[in-house]
Amino acid sequence: MIVRAGLAMAAAAALVAAGDEPPASSILVDQIGYETDGPKHAIVVAADDAPQRWTLIDATGAVVASGDTVPAGLDPSSGKTVQQITFDGVHRRGTDYRLTIGTRRSAPFAIADRPFAAAASAALNFFYQQRSGQPIEARFVSRPDLARPAGHPRDVATCFAGHDPRGVRWPGCDYRLDVTGGWYDAGDHGKYVVNGGIATWTLLDIGERLASRASAATLEDARVPGVAPGAGINTLLAEARVEVEFLLAMQVPDGQRLTVAFRTDTGRPAGDFRTIDAGGLVHTKVADVAWTGIPTAPADDRMRRFLYPPSTAATLNMVAIAAQAARIWRHRDPAFAARALAAAQRGWAAARRVPDLRASSDFTGSGGYGDAQSADERFWAAAALFATTGDPSLGETVAASSFLRGNGVDFGWGDTALPGVMTLAMLDDPRAAPIAARARARIVVAADRLLSERQRSGYRLPYAGSRFEWGSNATLLNRAMLLGAAWQITRRPAFRDAVVDVADYVFGRNALDRSYVTGFGARTVHQPHHRFWAHAADPRYPAPPPGVIVGGPNSSAGVDDPVLKGRCVGQTCWRDDWRAFTMNEVAINWNAPLVWVTAFLDATRGQARPSARMR
Repeated sequence: MIVRAGLAMAAAAALVAAGDEPPASSILVDQIGYETDGPKHAIVVAADDAPQRWTLIDATGAVVASGDTVPAGLDPSSGKTVQQITFDGVHRRGTDYRLTIGTRRSAPFAIADRPFAAAASAALNFFYQQRSGQPIEARFVSRPDLARPAGHPRDVATCFAGHDPRGVRWPGCDYRLDVTGGWYDAGDHGKYVVNGGIATWTLLDIGERLASRASAATLEDARVPGVAPGAGINTLLAEARVEVEFLLAMQVPDGQRLTVAFRTDTGRPAGDFRTIDAGGLVHTKVADVAWTGIPTAPADDRMRRFLYPPSTAATLNMVAIAAQAARIWRHRDPAFAARALAAAQRGWAAARRVPDLRASSDFTGSGGYGDAQSADERFWAAAALFATTGDPSLGETVAASSFLRGNGVDFGWGDTALPGVMTLAMLDDPRAAPIAARARARIVVAADRLLSERQRSGYRLPYAGSRFEWGSNATLLNRAMLLGAAWQITRRPAFRDAVVDVADYVFGRNALDRSYVTGFGARTVHQPHHRFWAHAADPRYPAPPPGVIVGGPNSSAGVDDPVLKGRCVGQTCWRDDWRAFTMNEVAINWNAPLVWVTAFLDATRGQARPSARMR
């Protein structure tokens, strides 16, 4: 790696900032701030249920408001007795407010008209810095030391050939694909279709919602090459298109035959390999043959890279995104839209021809992203194609689906039914009105369930459990997306307020008094698991940029985790350590809902008025 001249100064500054942050407080707040006219809640960790007198002071120490805490009992997600503070009646703007109880003080925070705007732009800039195949330029990032040469500037690969770790020999293929570009998935140098699919959908979904609301000012400070400053929503679409192009490039050419392994429920090969017509299917990933170490700049990755076997789920991911792109770019770039739609239709036909080809996780050097079934991806892809084409047969497919019923509340790369429902809920074609109505009702039922969970949470979270899984921050942000969609449908203030609660949590109103977003808050993350933003592992490398969210608490990591080293409860199962990939890694499917939630809140500020229609 070539160390830039400004690196040492920037790294030293980052270390000073980490060392100077205040100690954890028992008064927990959103460390970036609260909306001037929005809800304002804080959490207090207490010894018992006796109410306590609180005061809100401004930068001069003057008392602005006061009151008594409201006991909320023992919170199962943290194992702590908690109380709540509400100060909704304070509307005076300021940048250095603190809540106090006796001698205890919270972290500083602001009250502002647009507290989430800067975080939304920084969270989107994360994707630019995750780009593969092109240099990251200093003029588009927050610090000069974050600039770097292009990683994998010519990412041309053939199919994996050789023995996997189980000793099974894969025969490879006789073609190569140029898959240059796209985003690195996480802290490593792999590029994955299923994670790229859900991340891209998330960005494009909020793009469609903001475009319909004419919220050009949102994301106005985000910067990407080729887009004029202040372009707002167009900046987001330009960034998302980088990954759309990559997903299209991962499609197997027509007429290609490929030898693949069909899987059993255990994930092991089911008998002999079969040679199939693979045309139109999509490879699951392109990645290194072995894991690179930390630190490794993308340009310094010397591992051989391969295409890994296609799957039905990966194919349907591409179909859903390509159909969505065809709709969004129909008038912006008709040629690109036509190319995307053609790829989607080829992929749809291939997934019907090969309906049960599962991803193989039998490789090292990259994540498996295995999925036992693809019915949810099929529904999502059908919904996206129907929304774009209006094909009546696709309408019949989605209308008959069980995914339009039920009250499930979670989604992610392995469960994509709700993205399909959220897509259908935005349809405004009168011919699709019955389907759209059912989708909207499905979202509201799920959102009501989340409000019920929020009532049982001492931290006001739409998550009442004590078990926090890998990527728990994204689980909460995805739930906030569902709540935001429900607010657009009903304009019930409680739905949007619950979105604010999730934002408050990730920006510091949690059991550890820690903002999980780099660069935002008085006590923030400093050591994400990442091969380039690896200053904690090697001072020659840069500290992370602002706007990066880490996976968050992970109680399923277990007592044998090399970083946690002991028992923990829910929210407390997290450490700021670059080795802790189970809780401190970054990922495109985690930053995408951070963009969605912060951009949504910025665009909808002051608009909680009743309405029965999607806007």
